[in-house]
Amino acid sequence: MIGLVLGGFIGWIQPEWGNKVYFLRDIFLNLIKSIIGPLVFSTLVVGIAGSGDLKKVGRMGVKALIYFEIVTTAALVIGLVVVNITKPGVGVVLAEGSSDVIQKIGQSHPKTLVETLVYTFPSSVFDALARGEVLQIVAFAVLFGMAVSSVGEKGKPVLRFMESVSQVMFKFTNYVMMFAPIGVGAAMAHTIGTQGLGVLVNLGNLILTLYAGLAIFVVLIFGFVILLVRVPLRQFVRAVREPATIAFATTSSESALPKAMQAMERIGVPKRIVGFVMPTGYSFNLDGSTLHLATASVFVAQAAEATTGQHMDISHQIMMMLALMVTSKGVAAVPRSSAVVLLATLNSFLPAGLGPIGVAVIFGVDELMDMGRSAVNLIGNCLATVVIARWEGEFDDTRARVFGTPAEEKLDVQSGDVASAEAVRQGD
Repeated sequence: MIGLVLGGFIGWIQPEWGNKVYFLRDIFLNLIKSIIGPLVFSTLVVGIAGSGDLKKVGRMGVKALIYFEIVTTAALVIGLVVVNITKPGVGVVLAEGSSDVIQKIGQSHPKTLVETLVYTFPSSVFDALARGEVLQIVAFAVLFGMAVSSVGEKGKPVLRFMESVSQVMFKFTNYVMMFAPIGVGAAMAHTIGTQGLGVLVNLGNLILTLYAGLAIFVVLIFGFVILLVRVPLRQFVRAVREPATIAFATTSSESALPKAMQAMERIGVPKRIVGFVMPTGYSFNLDGSTLHLATASVFVAQAAEATTGQHMDISHQIMMMLALMVTSKGVAAVPRSSAVVLLATLNSFLPAGLGPIGVAVIFGVDELMDMGRSAVNLIGNCLATVVIARWEGEFDDTRARVFGTPAEEKLDVQSGDVASAEAVRQGD
Protein backbone atom coordinates (compact mmCIF):
# COMPACT_ATOMS: atom_id res chain seq x y z
CA MET A 1 0.00 0.00 0.00
CA ILE A 2 2.87 2.36 0.77
CA GLY A 3 4.40 1.56 -2.64
CA LEU A 4 1.03 2.22 -4.28
CA VAL A 5 0.64 5.67 -2.68
CA LEU A 6 4.27 6.70 -3.16
CA GLY A 7 4.21 5.60 -6.80
CA GLY A 8 1.10 7.68 -7.50
CA PHE A 9 2.65 10.69 -5.76
CA ILE A 10 5.90 10.39 -7.74
CA GLY A 11 3.98 10.07 -11.01
CA TRP A 12 2.04 13.23 -10.12
CA ILE A 13 4.94 15.51 -9.15
CA GLN A 14 7.45 14.12 -11.69
CA PRO A 15 5.49 12.63 -14.63
CA GLU A 16 8.63 11.87 -16.62
CA TRP A 17 9.78 9.51 -13.86
CA GLY A 18 6.74 7.35 -14.56
CA ASN A 19 8.24 6.17 -17.86
CA LYS A 20 11.73 5.82 -16.37
CA VAL A 21 10.67 3.45 -13.58
CA TYR A 22 8.11 1.44 -15.58
CA PHE A 23 10.70 -1.25 -16.31
CA LEU A 24 10.58 -2.18 -12.60
CA ARG A 25 6.92 -3.08 -12.97
CA ASP A 26 7.75 -5.24 -16.01
CA ILE A 27 10.52 -7.02 -14.09
CA PHE A 28 8.09 -7.82 -11.26
CA LEU A 29 5.41 -9.14 -13.63
CA ASN A 30 7.96 -11.21 -15.57
CA LEU A 31 9.18 -12.82 -12.35
CA ILE A 32 5.60 -13.61 -11.36
CA LYS A 33 4.81 -15.10 -14.76
CA SER A 34 7.88 -17.33 -14.47
CA ILE A 35 6.40 -18.82 -11.28
CA ILE A 36 2.87 -19.55 -12.50
CA GLY A 37 3.52 -22.47 -14.87
CA PRO A 38 5.75 -24.65 -12.64
CA LEU A 39 3.70 -23.81 -9.53
CA VAL A 40 0.29 -24.63 -11.03
CA PHE A 41 1.59 -27.79 -12.69
CA SER A 42 3.38 -29.18 -9.63
CA THR A 43 0.65 -28.39 -7.08
CA LEU A 44 -2.07 -29.83 -9.31
CA VAL A 45 -0.16 -33.05 -10.01
CA VAL A 46 0.59 -33.48 -6.29
CA GLY A 47 -3.03 -32.81 -5.37
CA ILE A 48 -4.47 -35.30 -7.87
CA ALA A 49 -1.85 -38.06 -7.64
CA GLY A 50 -1.54 -37.68 -3.87
CA SER A 51 -5.28 -37.98 -3.21
CA GLY A 52 -5.49 -41.43 -4.79
CA ASP A 53 -9.18 -40.97 -5.65
CA LEU A 54 -9.77 -39.90 -9.24
CA LYS A 55 -13.54 -39.75 -8.71
CA LYS A 56 -12.97 -36.81 -6.38
CA VAL A 57 -11.32 -34.87 -9.19
CA GLY A 58 -14.30 -35.25 -11.51
CA ARG A 59 -16.79 -34.44 -8.75
CA MET A 60 -14.80 -31.38 -7.72
CA GLY A 61 -14.64 -30.16 -11.34
CA VAL A 62 -18.42 -30.37 -11.77
CA LYS A 63 -19.03 -28.54 -8.50
CA ALA A 64 -16.54 -25.82 -9.44
CA LEU A 65 -18.14 -25.19 -12.84
CA ILE A 66 -21.64 -25.00 -11.30
CA TYR A 67 -20.43 -22.48 -8.73
CA PHE A 68 -18.58 -20.44 -11.37
CA GLU A 69 -21.69 -20.19 -13.58
CA ILE A 70 -23.95 -19.09 -10.71
CA VAL A 71 -21.60 -16.40 -9.45
CA THR A 72 -20.69 -14.96 -12.88
CA THR A 73 -24.40 -14.79 -13.78
CA ALA A 74 -24.98 -12.81 -10.58
CA ALA A 75 -22.18 -10.45 -11.65
CA LEU A 76 -23.90 -9.83 -15.00
CA VAL A 77 -27.23 -9.12 -13.30
CA ILE A 78 -25.74 -6.65 -10.81
CA GLY A 79 -23.79 -4.89 -13.56
CA LEU A 80 -26.96 -4.57 -15.66
CA VAL A 81 -29.00 -3.15 -12.75
CA VAL A 82 -26.36 -0.64 -11.65
CA VAL A 83 -25.63 0.74 -15.14
CA ASN A 84 -29.35 1.24 -15.79
CA ILE A 85 -29.68 3.20 -12.55
CA THR A 86 -26.67 5.50 -13.01
CA LYS A 87 -26.88 5.78 -16.85
CA PRO A 88 -23.21 6.80 -17.29
CA GLY A 89 -23.42 6.69 -21.10
CA VAL A 90 -26.14 9.31 -21.43
CA GLY A 91 -24.59 12.50 -22.85
CA VAL A 92 -21.35 10.85 -23.96
CA VAL A 93 -20.52 11.58 -27.62
CA LEU A 94 -19.10 8.71 -29.63
CA ALA A 95 -16.54 10.59 -31.71
CA GLU A 96 -14.12 8.73 -33.96
CA GLY A 97 -11.88 6.66 -31.74
CA SER A 98 -8.25 5.70 -32.04
CA SER A 99 -7.74 3.58 -35.12
CA ASP A 100 -4.70 1.99 -33.46
CA VAL A 101 -6.79 0.79 -30.54
CA ILE A 102 -9.50 -0.60 -32.82
CA GLN A 103 -6.90 -2.31 -35.02
CA LYS A 104 -5.19 -3.96 -32.05
CA ILE A 105 -8.46 -5.21 -30.62
CA GLY A 106 -9.61 -6.42 -34.01
CA GLN A 107 -6.57 -8.68 -34.30
CA SER A 108 -8.15 -11.03 -31.76
CA HIS A 109 -11.55 -12.62 -31.49
CA PRO A 110 -13.43 -14.45 -28.73
CA LYS A 111 -13.14 -18.19 -29.13
CA THR A 112 -16.13 -20.32 -30.00
CA LEU A 113 -17.00 -23.31 -27.79
CA VAL A 114 -15.26 -25.72 -30.15
CA GLU A 115 -12.17 -23.49 -30.39
CA THR A 116 -12.05 -23.25 -26.59
CA LEU A 117 -12.21 -27.04 -26.24
CA VAL A 118 -9.42 -27.52 -28.81
CA TYR A 119 -7.35 -24.76 -27.21
CA THR A 120 -7.66 -26.40 -23.76
CA PHE A 121 -5.51 -29.39 -24.74
CA PRO A 122 -1.95 -28.36 -25.66
CA SER A 123 0.10 -29.97 -28.41
CA SER A 124 3.18 -29.30 -26.26
CA VAL A 125 3.13 -28.84 -22.50
CA PHE A 126 6.52 -27.13 -22.71
CA ASP A 127 5.08 -24.53 -25.06
CA ALA A 128 2.12 -24.05 -22.71
CA LEU A 129 4.49 -23.61 -19.74
CA ALA A 130 6.66 -21.18 -21.70
CA ARG A 131 3.67 -19.00 -22.66
CA GLY A 132 1.95 -19.32 -19.28
CA GLU A 133 -1.25 -20.78 -20.77
CA VAL A 134 -2.99 -21.60 -17.49
CA LEU A 135 -5.96 -23.51 -18.92
CA GLN A 136 -3.69 -25.75 -21.01
CA ILE A 137 -1.41 -26.36 -18.03
CA VAL A 138 -4.41 -27.36 -15.91
CA ALA A 139 -5.70 -29.80 -18.55
CA PHE A 140 -2.31 -31.48 -19.00
CA ALA A 141 -1.60 -31.55 -15.24
CA VAL A 142 -4.95 -33.24 -14.51
CA LEU A 143 -4.26 -36.00 -17.05
CA PHE A 144 -0.63 -36.31 -15.93
CA GLY A 145 -1.65 -36.53 -12.26
CA MET A 146 -4.21 -39.23 -13.09
CA ALA A 147 -1.50 -41.18 -14.93
CA VAL A 148 0.94 -40.87 -12.01
CA SER A 149 -1.76 -42.08 -9.63
CA SER A 150 -2.72 -45.05 -11.80
CA VAL A 151 0.80 -46.56 -12.02
CA GLY A 152 1.07 -46.95 -8.24
CA GLU A 153 4.53 -47.41 -6.76
CA LYS A 154 6.31 -46.59 -10.03
CA GLY A 155 4.79 -43.13 -9.91
CA LYS A 156 5.98 -42.37 -6.35
CA PRO A 157 9.36 -40.88 -7.44
CA VAL A 158 7.53 -38.51 -9.82
CA LEU A 159 5.14 -37.53 -7.02
CA ARG A 160 8.01 -36.81 -4.61
CA PHE A 161 9.77 -34.75 -7.28
CA MET A 162 6.61 -32.69 -7.88
CA GLU A 163 6.23 -32.15 -4.12
CA SER A 164 9.78 -30.79 -4.04
CA VAL A 165 9.13 -28.53 -7.05
CA SER A 166 5.99 -27.20 -5.36
CA GLN A 167 7.85 -26.33 -2.14
CA VAL A 168 10.72 -24.73 -4.07
CA MET A 169 8.32 -22.59 -6.10
CA PHE A 170 6.57 -21.34 -2.96
CA LYS A 171 9.98 -20.39 -1.56
CA PHE A 172 10.79 -18.67 -4.85
CA THR A 173 7.48 -16.79 -4.55
CA ASN A 174 8.54 -15.44 -1.15
CA TYR A 175 11.69 -14.02 -2.72
CA VAL A 176 9.81 -12.38 -5.58
CA MET A 177 7.24 -10.83 -3.20
CA MET A 178 10.02 -8.87 -1.52
CA PHE A 179 10.17 -6.89 -4.77
CA ALA A 180 6.39 -6.35 -4.88
CA PRO A 181 6.28 -2.85 -3.29
CA ILE A 182 8.75 -1.55 -5.88
CA GLY A 183 6.89 -3.15 -8.81
CA VAL A 184 3.54 -1.87 -7.53
CA GLY A 185 4.89 1.66 -7.03
CA ALA A 186 6.41 1.73 -10.51
CA ALA A 187 3.10 0.63 -12.07
CA MET A 188 1.16 3.40 -10.34
CA ALA A 189 3.82 6.03 -11.11
CA HIS A 190 3.55 5.16 -14.81
CA THR A 191 -0.26 5.32 -14.83
CA ILE A 192 -0.43 8.75 -13.17
CA GLY A 193 2.69 10.05 -14.93
CA THR A 194 1.50 9.24 -18.44
CA GLN A 195 -2.22 9.95 -18.09
CA GLY A 196 -2.19 12.55 -15.31
CA LEU A 197 -4.63 12.97 -12.46
CA GLY A 198 -7.20 13.97 -15.09
CA VAL A 199 -7.57 10.28 -15.92
CA LEU A 200 -9.31 9.94 -12.57
CA VAL A 201 -11.98 12.40 -13.77
CA ASN A 202 -12.42 11.49 -17.46
CA LEU A 203 -15.35 9.16 -17.92
CA GLY A 204 -15.73 9.36 -14.15
CA ASN A 205 -19.34 8.23 -14.18
CA LEU A 206 -18.43 4.96 -15.87
CA ILE A 207 -15.57 4.34 -13.46
CA LEU A 208 -17.78 5.11 -10.44
CA THR A 209 -20.54 2.90 -11.83
CA LEU A 210 -18.15 -0.03 -12.22
CA TYR A 211 -16.70 0.36 -8.74
CA ALA A 212 -20.17 0.75 -7.24
CA GLY A 213 -21.23 -2.45 -9.00
CA LEU A 214 -18.10 -4.27 -7.80
CA ALA A 215 -18.69 -3.09 -4.22
CA ILE A 216 -22.34 -4.21 -4.30
CA PHE A 217 -21.30 -7.55 -5.79
CA VAL A 218 -18.65 -8.14 -3.11
CA VAL A 219 -20.98 -7.21 -0.26
CA LEU A 220 -24.12 -9.00 -1.47
CA ILE A 221 -22.89 -12.04 -3.41
CA PHE A 222 -19.57 -12.74 -1.69
CA GLY A 223 -21.15 -11.82 1.65
CA PHE A 224 -24.01 -14.28 1.08
CA VAL A 225 -21.58 -17.03 0.04
CA ILE A 226 -19.39 -16.39 3.09
CA LEU A 227 -22.42 -16.70 5.41
CA LEU A 228 -23.82 -19.72 3.59
CA VAL A 229 -20.57 -21.67 3.52
CA ARG A 230 -19.39 -20.47 6.96
CA VAL A 231 -16.16 -18.92 5.73
CA PRO A 232 -14.16 -17.40 8.62
CA LEU A 233 -14.47 -13.78 7.52
CA ARG A 234 -11.64 -12.14 9.48
CA GLN A 235 -9.11 -14.77 8.49
CA PHE A 236 -10.26 -14.76 4.87
CA VAL A 237 -9.90 -10.97 4.61
CA ARG A 238 -6.47 -11.19 6.15
CA ALA A 239 -5.49 -13.91 3.67
CA VAL A 240 -6.61 -12.09 0.51
CA ARG A 241 -5.69 -8.49 1.34
CA GLU A 242 -2.08 -8.69 0.12
CA PRO A 243 -2.78 -10.66 -3.10
CA ALA A 244 -5.77 -8.40 -3.84
CA THR A 245 -3.63 -5.28 -3.39
CA ILE A 246 -1.01 -6.67 -5.78
CA ALA A 247 -3.72 -7.50 -8.35
CA PHE A 248 -5.22 -4.02 -7.97
CA ALA A 249 -1.96 -2.11 -8.41
CA THR A 250 -0.55 -4.22 -11.26
CA THR A 251 -3.94 -4.59 -13.07
CA SER A 252 -3.21 -8.30 -13.28
CA SER A 253 -4.87 -10.96 -11.15
CA GLU A 254 -2.27 -13.44 -12.43
CA SER A 255 0.46 -11.44 -10.67
CA ALA A 256 -1.13 -12.36 -7.34
CA LEU A 257 -1.83 -16.02 -8.18
CA PRO A 258 1.19 -17.63 -6.46
CA LYS A 259 0.73 -15.60 -3.27
CA ALA A 260 -3.02 -16.27 -3.27
CA MET A 261 -2.53 -20.03 -3.68
CA GLN A 262 -0.13 -20.05 -0.77
CA ALA A 263 -2.54 -18.03 1.39
CA MET A 264 -5.48 -20.35 0.65
CA GLU A 265 -3.44 -23.40 1.63
CA ARG A 266 -2.47 -21.66 4.86
CA ILE A 267 -6.10 -20.84 5.68
CA GLY A 268 -7.11 -24.51 5.49
CA VAL A 269 -7.91 -25.40 1.85
CA PRO A 270 -6.26 -28.67 0.72
CA LYS A 271 -3.47 -28.32 -1.81
CA ARG A 272 -5.28 -30.37 -4.47
CA ILE A 273 -8.36 -28.12 -4.32
CA VAL A 274 -6.31 -24.92 -4.46
CA GLY A 275 -4.25 -26.31 -7.33
CA PHE A 276 -7.34 -27.23 -9.36
CA VAL A 277 -9.97 -24.59 -8.56
CA MET A 278 -7.90 -21.42 -8.63
CA PRO A 279 -6.17 -21.86 -12.03
CA THR A 280 -9.45 -23.10 -13.56
CA GLY A 281 -11.22 -20.05 -12.14
CA TYR A 282 -8.86 -17.80 -14.06
CA SER A 283 -10.62 -18.95 -17.21
CA PHE A 284 -14.19 -19.51 -16.00
CA ASN A 285 -14.69 -17.41 -12.86
CA LEU A 286 -13.72 -13.83 -13.72
CA ASP A 287 -16.40 -12.09 -11.65
CA GLY A 288 -14.93 -8.59 -11.91
CA SER A 289 -14.38 -8.82 -15.66
CA THR A 290 -17.90 -10.18 -16.20
CA LEU A 291 -19.46 -7.30 -14.27
CA HIS A 292 -17.31 -4.87 -16.24
CA LEU A 293 -18.59 -6.31 -19.52
CA ALA A 294 -22.17 -5.74 -18.43
CA THR A 295 -21.62 -2.11 -17.45
CA ALA A 296 -19.37 -1.26 -20.41
CA SER A 297 -21.69 -2.76 -23.04
CA VAL A 298 -24.76 -0.89 -21.78
CA PHE A 299 -22.64 2.29 -21.41
CA VAL A 300 -21.80 2.17 -25.12
CA ALA A 301 -25.43 1.42 -25.99
CA GLN A 302 -26.55 4.45 -23.96
CA ALA A 303 -23.95 6.65 -25.66
CA ALA A 304 -24.94 5.35 -29.10
CA GLU A 305 -28.56 6.41 -28.53
CA ALA A 306 -27.69 10.07 -29.19
CA THR A 307 -26.30 9.08 -32.61
CA THR A 308 -28.88 6.50 -33.70
CA GLY A 309 -31.94 7.77 -31.85
CA GLN A 310 -32.68 4.14 -30.96
CA HIS A 311 -33.16 3.20 -27.32
CA MET A 312 -31.99 -0.24 -26.25
CA ASP A 313 -34.78 -1.52 -24.01
CA ILE A 314 -34.32 -4.01 -21.19
CA SER A 315 -35.28 -7.00 -23.35
CA HIS A 316 -32.47 -6.25 -25.81
CA GLN A 317 -30.09 -5.66 -22.90
CA ILE A 318 -30.96 -9.08 -21.47
CA MET A 319 -30.27 -10.62 -24.88
CA MET A 320 -26.90 -8.89 -24.87
CA MET A 321 -26.18 -10.29 -21.37
CA LEU A 322 -27.02 -13.81 -22.60
CA ALA A 323 -24.56 -13.32 -25.45
CA LEU A 324 -21.91 -12.16 -22.96
CA MET A 325 -22.51 -15.26 -20.81
CA VAL A 326 -21.45 -17.38 -23.79
CA THR A 327 -18.65 -15.30 -25.30
CA SER A 328 -17.00 -14.42 -21.98
CA LYS A 329 -16.25 -18.13 -21.42
CA GLY A 330 -14.04 -18.25 -24.50
CA VAL A 331 -11.55 -15.51 -23.69
CA ALA A 332 -8.82 -17.52 -22.01
CA ALA A 333 -5.41 -16.25 -23.17
CA VAL A 334 -6.94 -13.80 -25.67
CA PRO A 335 -5.00 -10.49 -25.47
CA ARG A 336 -7.14 -7.58 -24.17
CA SER A 337 -9.81 -10.21 -23.53
CA SER A 338 -12.45 -7.88 -22.06
CA ALA A 339 -12.14 -5.49 -25.01
CA VAL A 340 -12.27 -8.37 -27.49
CA VAL A 341 -15.49 -9.79 -26.05
CA LEU A 342 -17.00 -6.33 -25.67
CA LEU A 343 -16.28 -5.45 -29.29
CA ALA A 344 -17.64 -8.75 -30.62
CA THR A 345 -20.85 -8.39 -28.61
CA LEU A 346 -21.45 -4.72 -29.48
CA ASN A 347 -20.96 -5.41 -33.17
CA SER A 348 -23.91 -7.81 -32.94
CA PHE A 349 -26.27 -5.37 -31.21
CA LEU A 350 -25.29 -1.89 -32.46
CA PRO A 351 -25.14 -0.32 -35.94
CA ALA A 352 -21.88 -0.90 -37.79
CA GLY A 353 -19.03 1.34 -36.67
CA LEU A 354 -20.39 2.39 -33.27
CA GLY A 355 -19.06 -0.65 -31.40
CA PRO A 356 -15.37 -0.01 -32.18
CA ILE A 357 -15.74 3.72 -31.42
CA GLY A 358 -17.38 2.95 -28.07
CA VAL A 359 -14.65 0.49 -27.14
CA ALA A 360 -11.97 3.06 -28.07
CA VAL A 361 -13.63 5.62 -25.77
CA ILE A 362 -13.58 3.16 -22.86
CA PHE A 363 -10.01 2.11 -23.61
CA GLY A 364 -8.73 5.49 -22.36
CA VAL A 365 -9.66 4.64 -18.76
CA ASP A 366 -9.51 0.86 -19.07
CA GLU A 367 -6.45 0.59 -16.85
CA LEU A 368 -8.24 2.30 -13.95
CA MET A 369 -11.20 -0.03 -14.32
CA ASP A 370 -8.87 -3.02 -14.74
CA MET A 371 -7.52 -2.39 -11.24
CA GLY A 372 -10.89 -3.00 -9.61
CA ARG A 373 -11.95 -5.94 -11.74
CA SER A 374 -8.55 -7.68 -11.33
CA ALA A 375 -8.82 -7.44 -7.54
CA VAL A 376 -12.39 -8.82 -7.56
CA ASN A 377 -11.36 -11.62 -9.95
CA LEU A 378 -8.65 -12.59 -7.47
CA ILE A 379 -10.91 -12.45 -4.41
CA GLY A 380 -13.61 -14.43 -6.23
CA ASN A 381 -11.22 -17.25 -7.08
CA CYS A 382 -9.86 -17.35 -3.54
CA LEU A 383 -13.41 -17.62 -2.19
CA ALA A 384 -14.19 -20.36 -4.73
CA THR A 385 -11.44 -22.57 -3.28
CA VAL A 386 -12.95 -22.27 0.20
CA VAL A 387 -16.45 -22.98 -1.14
CA ILE A 388 -15.36 -26.15 -2.96
CA ALA A 389 -13.29 -27.29 0.05
CA ARG A 390 -16.32 -26.85 2.33
CA TRP A 391 -18.57 -28.53 -0.26
CA GLU A 392 -16.17 -31.49 -0.33
CA GLY A 393 -16.06 -31.58 3.49
CA GLU A 394 -12.30 -31.00 3.52
CA PHE A 395 -11.93 -27.44 4.82
CA ASP A 396 -9.61 -27.34 7.85
CA ASP A 397 -11.33 -25.11 10.43
CA THR A 398 -8.50 -25.60 12.90
CA ARG A 399 -5.96 -24.17 10.48
CA ALA A 400 -8.32 -21.33 9.60
CA ARG A 401 -8.66 -20.32 13.26
CA VAL A 402 -4.91 -20.03 13.78
CA PHE A 403 -4.17 -18.30 10.45
CA GLY A 404 -1.75 -15.42 10.89
CA THR A 405 -1.01 -16.25 14.54
CA PRO A 406 2.07 -17.79 16.21
CA ALA A 407 0.03 -20.97 16.61
CA GLU A 408 0.02 -21.42 12.82
CA GLU A 409 3.80 -21.69 12.71
CA LYS A 410 3.73 -24.27 15.50
CA LEU A 411 1.09 -26.26 13.59
CA ASP A 412 3.24 -26.24 10.45
CA VAL A 413 6.31 -27.39 12.36
CA GLN A 414 4.34 -30.20 13.99
CA SER A 415 3.02 -31.34 10.60
CA GLY A 416 6.50 -31.17 9.06
CA ASP A 417 5.63 -28.34 6.65
CA VAL A 418 8.78 -26.30 7.18
CA ALA A 419 8.29 -24.18 4.04
CA SER A 420 4.85 -23.01 5.22
CA ALA A 421 6.21 -22.27 8.67
CA GLU A 422 8.91 -20.07 7.16
CA ALA A 423 6.31 -18.35 4.96
CA VAL A 424 4.29 -17.53 8.08
CA ARG A 425 7.38 -16.13 9.77
CA GLN A 426 8.28 -13.95 6.77
CA GLY A 427 4.74 -12.84 5.94
CA ASP A 428 3.41 -11.98 9.39
